[in-house]
Amino acid sequence: MSNRATWTSRVGFLVAAIGSAVGLGNIWQFPFKTAANGGAAFVVFYLLAVLLLGFPALLAEFAIGRRTKANAIDAFEEMGHRSWRVVGALSVLTGFWILSYYDVVGGWVLRYMIGSATGAYFDAPGQYFGTIASGPEAILGQAVFIGLVVGIVALGVADGIERATKVMVPSIVLLMIGLAAWAFTLGGAAEGYAYFLSPDFGDLLANAPSVIPYAVSQAFFTLSLGMAIMITYASYVGEDDSLAVDGGVIVVSNTLIGVLAGLVVFPIMFAIGADPTQTTTDALFVAVASAFAQLPLGNLLGVVFFGVVLMAALSSAISLLEVLVAYAADNYDVARTRLAVAAGVLLFLLGLPSAWDTAWFGWFDAVAYNLFLPLSVLFVVIFVSWVIGREAVDELRRGTTGAGRFGSVWLWTTRIVVLVGILVTLAFGVNELFLAENAAFFAPF
Repeated sequence: MSNRATWTSRVGFLVAAIGSAVGLGNIWQFPFKTAANGGAAFVVFYLLAVLLLGFPALLAEFAIGRRTKANAIDAFEEMGHRSWRVVGALSVLTGFWILSYYDVVGGWVLRYMIGSATGAYFDAPGQYFGTIASGPEAILGQAVFIGLVVGIVALGVADGIERATKVMVPSIVLLMIGLAAWAFTLGGAAEGYAYFLSPDFGDLLANAPSVIPYAVSQAFFTLSLGMAIMITYASYVGEDDSLAVDGGVIVVSNTLIGVLAGLVVFPIMFAIGADPTQTTTDALFVAVASAFAQLPLGNLLGVVFFGVVLMAALSSAISLLEVLVAYAADNYDVARTRLAVAAGVLLFLLGLPSAWDTAWFGWFDAVAYNLFLPLSVLFVVIFVSWVIGREAVDELRRGTTGAGRFGSVWLWTTRIVVLVGILVTLAFGVNELFLAENAAFFAPF
């Protein structure tokens, strides 16, 4: 086996990690989940989840990765706890599960970027989405998107992932700022901002049991937690980097871009009179596309917007595929290119149900958000805070000067606040998935 890959610089790690976080989770899922779960009330729960649960859990994954310099499965054995490898396997499975339907959305984005240039969806955006969202058209888009992801991952950590994200992430930020400034000029901007940023606290409390699982899982998803990504990426990090500072940069960057996405999408939706409470997974593709069909320079704006979404989708997808490739590269003497192609084929097969029928797409998403993500993060948090505890604190202190009691505060926050928060989220999620009226798990059957 060849020597293990590393980032060429700390900036390379940060950009790649931010790129993983700043993906479809922010630009597609965040506005969609916000619209489907009460608007600003969802945003409040989401921000609390990022701060109180997401940031400490992110540092837990960082500590495992850098301490062991191993992939997400072998890392637990490297720390002397072989039986906990199953937790790493669950994280890898979760990431692969999510990527299986995520790449279907990537195919949609490709089609809409091309459709913006040609005006193909301008006459009937809803009908266009129905045509490309499932069936042979969706499978073709899925295959092309997976091919792009496989190509980048096959090039390696430095030449593929790091180089690609160094171009994509700054481009995403600059273009999103420009789109937000343009959205500010639309007639529905004020109403969109009010829906997005003015919470009704009565509504927030009344709907907490159904909103919390999605808000917390959205925080985990957008921070790339519970999917073995941050364990894998941190395993390539130098020992002198401050994990706490790097984690803070990633959390702040991720949150700001999520807010930017809302500042783009909701003014557009209100400008064309779309009802955000009636949107589903197609919010980005029907409501936003309808606006481009009606506005001057709609072709150009559509290409720019969906180009940004495509870069975001790729930056996250390559991190999800890298998790499995990293495990295989560490354990088998097989060329990275072959591993990436093999993983891509498996991914394509697992994603076929989601590409063929949107009912299965929703099923995969519900299982991921309500069960796999919180369960995976829960086991990682238990392992780091209660099994290796002080060893994790020592790892966080390495490269961090003047941290004082930060390590101890982080440890007890993770042991109590994060653990309780995830358990509550998991309980609500299991109820939504299996026990509630019209339980999501049984919907496609």
